Amino acid sequence: MPVMRYREALNQALREEMERDQRVFIMGEDIGVFQGAFKVTQGLFQEFGEKRVRDTPISENTIVGVGVGAAMAGLRPIVELMTINFSLLAMDQIVNHAAAIHYMFGGQAKVPLVVRMPQGAGHQLGPTHSHSLEALYLHIPGLLVAAPSTPADAKGLLKAAIRDDNPVIFIEHEWLYGQRGEVPENGGPMRFGEAVVRREGADVTIVGISRMAVTAERAAEQLANEHEVEAEVIDPRTLRPLDLDTILASVRKTNRAVIVEEGWPHGGVGANLAALIQEQAFDHLDAPVARVTGADVPMPYSKPLEQAAFPHEEHVVHAALSLFRDL
Repeated sequence: MPVMRYREALNQALREEMERDQRVFIMGEDIGVFQGAFKVTQGLFQEFGEKRVRDTPISENTIVGVGVGAAMAGLRPIVELMTINFSLLAMDQIVNHAAAIHYMFGGQAKVPLVVRMPQGAGHQLGPTHSHSLEALYLHIPGLLVAAPSTPADAKGLLKAAIRDDNPVIFIEHEWLYGQRGEVPENGGPMRFGEAVVRREGADVTIVGISRMAVTAERAAEQLANEHEVEAEVIDPRTLRPLDLDTILASVRKTNRAVIVEEGWPHGGVGANLAALIQEQAFDHLDAPVARVTGADVPMPYSKPLEQAAFPHEEHVVHAALSLFRDL
């Protein structure tokens, strides 16, 4: 099976879907001639031309608005926003239009739009480029939300997103772009709403969101090697729809749960998952659901402060061990 970087898997998905369907096109800031801020669209402008790989002005509400209109008219646009923070400028188009149009028109209109956006800390890009805002989009009915953590999932879920008739918020972590992994050579689209168990275990369930799925796996190895605690690691892959059944089945087996996310603690993905687990698996819990989150501050620019502002393996290990009264 070929090994490639996360960004290369995304690029492959875009290329294959553009070859497959002439209605698919991409637009965004610097995605054509410059080949993308994170080089995800590298080579596509040269291959498909300016009609299908369109550089846009710096105007996120306009970019997404054009995407909504193009999708309603029968095309399948993919909009790239340079960071998830900038998507706040297009919230009206995303929330009041893309998410709602299918319902407002009684199902007569569809919006098969994909909005790709990177997020996350670790590159010293400051507070306006580094936040993790998946909880904002998880909140909105009418949207699908994907947050893949591996190259294989990135490719499979992006292909699924492009083919779906619903608007999809596709979140890519900036740190993940350079990470390598095996990607099936002729892999098709994956199904939304199917979590994956990254590591089997019987003592505690750790659910990791986006990059934190990788952090959770590393923490699980540390728990096993240093504390003889076998953690089961679950990567939801998509947040809407959410595969709650897989998470609940694991919690009912391990009787303990830790949710790890890079976003803020108040109203975050972890808060939502903790509530769902305690509502539906309360009798199986031997301890309260633990949450590991980013610090409740704007992301610092200073490298030491930035590193202190998002979770690392040691934070996950500490949270997991705190659930065992006898350790």
